[in-house]
Amino acid sequence: MKKHTIWVILLLVSLSSFAQQGLLQTPPKNWFNLDPVENKVNGVSTEKAYELLKGKTSQKVIVAVIDSGIDIEHEDLKDVIWTNPGEIPNNGIDDDNNGYIDDVHGWNFIGGKDGRNVGKDSYEVTRYYKILSEKYEGKELKDIDKKDKEEFITWQKVKSEFEEAYTKAQMEFEQYGSLARQIERFNKLFEAYMDVEEVTVATLSEIESDDAVIDLGKNYMTQILQSIDEEMSLDSLLVLINMDLAEMEASAKYSYGLEYDAREIVGDDPNNLAEKGYGNNDVIGKGTDNFHGTHVAGIIAASRGNGIGTDGVAKNVSIMALRAVPDGDERDKDVANAIRYAVDNGAKIINMSFGKGYSPNLQYVYDAIEYANSKGVLLVHAAGNSGEDIDEANNYPNDKFGKKGDWANWIEVGASSWGAGDEYVGSFSNYGDKTVDLFAPGVAIYSTAPENSYQDAQGTSMASPVTAGVAAMLLSYFPDLNAEQLKEILMSSVRKLDGIKVTKPGTFDQEVNFSKLSKSGGIINAYEAVKMAESMSMGKKK
Repeated sequence: MKKHTIWVILLLVSLSSFAQQGLLQTPPKNWFNLDPVENKVNGVSTEKAYELLKGKTSQKVIVAVIDSGIDIEHEDLKDVIWTNPGEIPNNGIDDDNNGYIDDVHGWNFIGGKDGRNVGKDSYEVTRYYKILSEKYEGKELKDIDKKDKEEFITWQKVKSEFEEAYTKAQMEFEQYGSLARQIERFNKLFEAYMDVEEVTVATLSEIESDDAVIDLGKNYMTQILQSIDEEMSLDSLLVLINMDLAEMEASAKYSYGLEYDAREIVGDDPNNLAEKGYGNNDVIGKGTDNFHGTHVAGIIAASRGNGIGTDGVAKNVSIMALRAVPDGDERDKDVANAIRYAVDNGAKIINMSFGKGYSPNLQYVYDAIEYANSKGVLLVHAAGNSGEDIDEANNYPNDKFGKKGDWANWIEVGASSWGAGDEYVGSFSNYGDKTVDLFAPGVAIYSTAPENSYQDAQGTSMASPVTAGVAAMLLSYFPDLNAEQLKEILMSSVRKLDGIKVTKPGTFDQEVNFSKLSKSGGIINAYEAVKMAESMSMGKKK
């Protein structure tokens, strides 16, 4: 879920205040590629690893990015985008007979044949609530057949969660709307009273009146502006609040909207999970927000050494663009089919920076993961940003409940920080010493953004592609490694922070040993991984 504009401004103002006091350090833009010893930041030693690889040959590795869409025309990405060798562009024919027409750079599973694209979709809890309410609304446990009792218990949880979230969203919308009306009222009053075009803290400080309403409004508006930005006018504040209101309204309409159906755009049969060919070939996702996927792709493979923007972790990589993640929750059908597409079309690594709390068609996703496993494809997945222990909580898909569990081709990634002070972990990151495999940089990550721009972003969504990039580096130079060996190397070569205590994610004052937050107990390290891969490769040759 997105943070509202004003909340983000408050956070930035707070951070700015800390920075002015010298309490907050700003890391280098490329910190995630730097070395902990040489550069004094908690990076993964990418540049140091490439020094070790000098003179060695590498092979092209295809990395699939299942995400919101990718700006494949970006100056720092256009040269690393995968092109399907078996497809003739825009001839309206499925030249390679893979079930997808004109899939030149990948596929968009949330697009329509008429060129429209899904931007917003509902949350899975909303969709699940709608499906299960038709079956269980008004019933009690004693009314339920034995075979349906487990599903009924799930329904009770879904019902409670949905109704609480929906009520909260409606309440926030009403409260925010009331705040906007109050600000607009006082803005007009003070513009007229002071005969000015805009009202700021400075304007308000000049007001002298015995009128109780004016005095109340002066104090109220001054407090609001001072908490955000003393230079901001009430007009500017109203613009931002109205943006928030539009987002909240959209949340009610789309995220929790029981009548909204994004699949009308796609035009598929939602019940036919194995359906192929639905969607379109617009992997950019024109008309929608593709920031997330563009940022993720750049972390993995933004062109290295071209002197512009940023350098991705891996070189000699092709990014296969698979659009399956809307502004809302991804659907199991699209995730599973995107995995299968990636495997069938040559991807050796798949990055999946998404997750959700419910997965109605989980088995179909697991079957796709098993399929990838059988073909030796490594899947790298973001652990989520709820500050939760996902040994207990759910963040689907995961490898906890598969037929075998703990797949050899699955890596679950938490987010680490650059190490200013004692901040070694993202405060938002999910964790779990049974479920999360390792940590990777995921705070203040600078990467590609739409329309040839670059931005910072944070989340396990950023940590996952750092890991995928290191895996691609290894596979490029050591192509004989299989998915299981890749995972073994990445897990065994982590930089451990034994004895280092950190603030437990999701809390303000609880301390925990960093080593207890994941199975490996450490942060991925490309340099050590390359050394281990070299040793393993030499052992094979003997």
